[in-house]
Amino acid sequence: MKAQKIIFSIAIACFVITGCKKEIQEVKKENVALAISGMTCEIGCAKTIQSKLSKKEGVLSAKVVFTDSIANIEFDANTTSKKELIAFVDGIAGGELYKASETSKKVNSSSNKKAECCKKDSKGNMTCLEDCKMACCADKKS
Repeated sequence: MKAQKIIFSIAIACFVITGCKKEIQEVKKENVALAISGMTCEIGCAKTIQSKLSKKEGVLSAKVVFTDSIANIEFDANTTSKKELIAFVDGIAGGELYKASETSKKVNSSSNKKAECCKKDSKGNMTCLEDCKMACCADKKS
């Protein structure tokens, strides 16, 4: 009788141990570009949003480009969704400052912006577009 209890206990323990293993899902990588309004500065706003996004569960990488008001986010679709990311950004700072929406525009870095707005003319002088916000053009507009 004692042997049966021991065997029965071992059998139950084996079933519990093998039955409780979690299945490991593969990471389903997706990308989204969010247009973020309400940012007023690069360090206080853009870096804060980027930092909070990077720490969110399911976010693999996040890059916020202040000059374009765009956040490029790579995330695991098994863990989070585009709607959750938009709601997360909207909720940063109490939900009062930022408003995010999905956009098709993606920006890799702010250095690409300089090439678009700052060009050399035929004399070799740098010319800037009227709406250029890059540092190289800000000095010329003053």
